[in-house]
Amino acid sequence: MKGVGPHTAAAILAYLPELGTFSKAQAAAITGLAPHVNDSGTQRGARHIGGGRKIVRDSVYRAALVARSFNPRLRAFAENLKARGMLNKLVLIAIMRKLIVILNVVIASDQLARP
Repeated sequence: MKGVGPHTAAAILAYLPELGTFSKAQAAAITGLAPHVNDSGTQRGARHIGGGRKIVRDSVYRAALVARSFNPRLRAFAENLKARGMLNKLVLIAIMRKLIVILNVVIASDQLARP
């Protein structure tokens, strides 16, 4: 798929071999892209990402930078989020999560990603 090159694919296959067996939320959590809440009682704290497999997250970060520019569907997704007022870094994290979820489905279905 556009944005995922040989280095990213190799990192995902090496450090996340079980990809394709997860649900959406599990795939995001294992890579550290799921939001963790910081709530207490009626206070609503900030959401943060973290944990998971950092090597995979770093590779997906670089892939998301490319996909944001060259993948038409992800570019439209990013433009929609940006139009709703989301910050650039948060848009990039949303693209990273979407990439992992798409790759999880592609590997599970054993088919190539459609453009």
